[in-house]
Amino acid sequence: MTTAPRPPAHVEPYVEALGVEVAVKFLLHFGGADLYIARDPKGASEVVEVLGRDGAQALSALAQRTKLQFRVPTAKPWIARHLHVTKGLSKAAIARRLHVTVPTVTRWLADGPPRSFPDTRQGSLF
Repeated sequence: MTTAPRPPAHVEPYVEALGVEVAVKFLLHFGGADLYIARDPKGASEVVEVLGRDGAQALSALAQRTKLQFRVPTAKPWIARHLHVTKGLSKAAIARRLHVTVPTVTRWLADGPPRSFPDTRQGSLF
């Protein structure tokens, strides 16, 4: 297998605070939602249930240090690449886990930059 994909800039603080595996777990569970992180997380919160007390405290410290607004990113393209490269999951397994289609996962995993628009195969209208 090749090296793990580097997280995008908007995900990197989560990876630094939680580690790659816990960050992926966090993003899969809370991605796309607004989230309140207490200064001193207690055992009754959903964040503590998912991340554990240490993970919740690391996230709280991150929030206080960086003034992050906690609308958690989904980061699905990066998660798909991570699951494919480090875990060896198939495109179909990744699509099921991320609730997307296989062609979407295929596009995310494709080599090279995303296709630019307008499509270079189409002639100019002017």
